[in-house]
Amino acid sequence: MRRNYRFVLSWIFLFLCALPVSAQIMIGRTASPPDLAGEWVLIGYEDQGAVGGLQPNPDDYLGVPFNEAGRMRSDTTAESILGMTEFQCRPHSAPHQWRGLGGARLLNELDPLDRSIRAVHLQLWRSLDRPIFLDGRAHPPAWAPHSWTGFSTGHWEGNTLVVNTTHLKDGFLKRGGPQTSDMLTMTEYLTRHDNLLTIVQVTDDPVYMDEPYVQSTTYIYDPSSRVNFETCNAGTFAESGGMNPHFVPHLLPDRELFINGWLPNEPWIPYDAIRGGVKTIYPEYRKVMAGEEEVEDLNVPSSDNEITADDKIQRQGLRDGEIHVMPIQGNISMIMADGRNIAASVGADGAILVNTGPANMTNDIQATLTDLINRTSQPGPLDCFGMNCPRTPTGWTSPYVNTVIASPAPVRNLRNIFNTSAAPHNTGGNAAIAASGYGREGRAEIISHENALLTMSGPNDDRWSAVSEAWPGESFYSNQFKLTAYFNGEAVVAYHEPNATTDGDIIVYFRHSEVIHAGDIYSSISYPPIYRERGGSVQGVIKGLNHILDLAVAEYRSQGGTWIIPGRGRLSDTADVAAYRNMVQIISDRIQVLIDEDLSLEQVIAARPTLDFDPRYGSDSGVFTTEMFVTAVYESLIE
Repeated sequence: MRRNYRFVLSWIFLFLCALPVSAQIMIGRTASPPDLAGEWVLIGYEDQGAVGGLQPNPDDYLGVPFNEAGRMRSDTTAESILGMTEFQCRPHSAPHQWRGLGGARLLNELDPLDRSIRAVHLQLWRSLDRPIFLDGRAHPPAWAPHSWTGFSTGHWEGNTLVVNTTHLKDGFLKRGGPQTSDMLTMTEYLTRHDNLLTIVQVTDDPVYMDEPYVQSTTYIYDPSSRVNFETCNAGTFAESGGMNPHFVPHLLPDRELFINGWLPNEPWIPYDAIRGGVKTIYPEYRKVMAGEEEVEDLNVPSSDNEITADDKIQRQGLRDGEIHVMPIQGNISMIMADGRNIAASVGADGAILVNTGPANMTNDIQATLTDLINRTSQPGPLDCFGMNCPRTPTGWTSPYVNTVIASPAPVRNLRNIFNTSAAPHNTGGNAAIAASGYGREGRAEIISHENALLTMSGPNDDRWSAVSEAWPGESFYSNQFKLTAYFNGEAVVAYHEPNATTDGDIIVYFRHSEVIHAGDIYSSISYPPIYRERGGSVQGVIKGLNHILDLAVAEYRSQGGTWIIPGRGRLSDTADVAAYRNMVQIISDRIQVLIDEDLSLEQVIAARPTLDFDPRYGSDSGVFTTEMFVTAVYESLIE
């Protein structure tokens, strides 16, 4: 038997020696996609032949399927925008990250139980850690925050990792100036061939492009290299605005472009082609170059965007007649009631609401608040022990603690309601919801600026007037109002924002949770509704947005930190509010120039000073249209 055993082992050994190395490796292992982990060095991409081999020429949109809005947005964006206080630590935008210098590092995150790859982490120079989740999780809802790296999930198709990324902030497609909106999505195909890694990237931006933009990049594996990383230590000093910390750099439409320095050296490139556009990137465009056909009449086999801009934008403030709740941080949750956002502070002291939403959602809002209060008051296990455990009423652990855990104190209900303005969509539930709370006379206290109270208690034929039970019982006339004591462990401060959307606007700041409800001053899905007949002005809106930016602090690299709840739309941070402030300031500056040229209101509207922002924020119908916004800005500026 021993001789037979040795004979069999000898034959197995000779068989293994005769096998190719790759076949030997597979014995005892399961075939799997290639491992992408390691250090990679950039070796090539389409724009490498441009200035210094690093980035495209300024104002060169060759091959970019821009629409009219995308072209104007890129023409008017100054590169010095990155010198703004809020953007000084901003990383490279997602569509450009693969083409930034400094290499790439890919790391595998393993599940501790089955050791499967749970996520691949991508690290690039001047970019944040970007996890690509492979565990089958879903993407967040449309009203969740956006970030510089977005939210990425991946799956393998053969030897290619397919990555889908959503929830991205606005930025640039290339360093030379082409801009992207925050409605873009990216699909990437990562394929490894031995020591080469090829990334094919499809950027789908329905706001600024008529079809997805495709580009490829190649890296080579180099275990001796290291990714360049840097920290950002920027303070609150505005680099571009001199003594004005809120200065917004931008260029006016129809300016002289920066093409004269390089286009004469490239006479074979038609001027119209460098301006971008879907019809310039197909072979059929040669008919236009030959004078055989006008570009307007040209038919090209372009691909449609995967999703329309309007659909994607409206999902952020979903008008579906439903309630959606998003816990934020600290004590604060955001309640979206048929597209209108309410802030709820829920804790041991009871609850505070910022706004009560539209009247048709009152019952649902009350049920949601009751559920939040009940869930917050449920008993739970101790998360500490010993002499210094802060949750033990006697200062030390004893059998008495178990009764405290099992029998929580009675639930405290709604204590206060803040109204950020007198608009019916903010105050519609005041009467009924206040009656369900406790305080003076068995009702929750309603708080607003006195101008909002005057509006709500005005003539009955005013649609913003309300029954007396809905009126604020506490109003203030100064620039701020604060609760006299901590509520749920933090200070709560309301600030008056004079003559913003109305003369009675306030914002509410929860100082420990680091959450601000911005009211109607900020919306991620529309222009700010400026009610001129109620004291609103574009100057007041801009001042209010700047005040929010002064209060808010980013967590790191111009994102996170203080969260801002808009009147409508997705949960936002400092960078989002800065981008929105920039938009309002830019449009105001453009209209001011037209006023200085003695243009009438009709002529200003015809000049379309909002053209590049309309696909993102504009509307031709509804209670507040683009024309109404332009009219309100014009009237504000001519006063």
